[in-house]
Amino acid sequence: MLIHPQFDPVALSLGPLSVHWYGLMYLLAFFQFWWLGRRRITSHPQLSLAGWTLRQLDDLLFFGVLGVIIGGRLGQVLFYEPAYYLAHPLQIFAVWKGGMSFHGGFLGVLVAMALYARRNSRNWLEITDFIAPLVPLGLAAGRIGNFINGELWGRPADSSLPWAMIFPHVDALPRHPSQIYQAGLEGLLLFLVLWLYSRRARPRGAVSGMFLIGYGALRWLAEYFRAPDDGIFGLSTAISMGQWLSLPMVLCGIVFVVAAYRQRV
Repeated sequence: MLIHPQFDPVALSLGPLSVHWYGLMYLLAFFQFWWLGRRRITSHPQLSLAGWTLRQLDDLLFFGVLGVIIGGRLGQVLFYEPAYYLAHPLQIFAVWKGGMSFHGGFLGVLVAMALYARRNSRNWLEITDFIAPLVPLGLAAGRIGNFINGELWGRPADSSLPWAMIFPHVDALPRHPSQIYQAGLEGLLLFLVLWLYSRRARPRGAVSGMFLIGYGALRWLAEYFRAPDDGIFGLSTAISMGQWLSLPMVLCGIVFVVAAYRQRV
């Protein structure tokens, strides 16, 4: 049976400055967004024809970083641990310790992209279609950060499962390494689907819709292996907080895809 290595959350120390693994994973996520964005612009003629430039990609990254950090932290505070942060308000700013909500970061990015669209007179769906394939590998990096931190552990697993893992800081039960499951599903698998799907020109809103459907469905699946959070709805072993928040994503994604192809006709 595997045992979680209990990594030191600090990757390296430079005098009084400590660099955390979690922060490095976020830097990796932002870097891959920029690198993949450059590849999309330079290798997809339809994007160049639509006026996308490398300078605009840099601006998008700036807006996206703000949306992810502010929205992700507020989502963790409001959706998952409101009682804790109400009692410890200063901990809201301790983002280097972990605790970022994908759904909060997702909403933050949507707001940031709306601001970018207004500032640059671009269609909002055109922007979300462009960035959707650039997001999943960043999500995978974040889940690896969760694994290193030993947080968001899985539900108890059968001890015969070859990769069942004990998280000593939690208890002595074998558990699913759900962070790795999510890195593979919401990260690698979703990236492959969206990257291949977006290689051809699609009607406006279709790629965004596929992201919503894909992430929501894969997150719903992964939640069956992840220890459920209390959340704002209270503890539920039947439908977790992550599943509640993913359900509207799937429904909105279906609406986006159907509307996109109807307009095309």
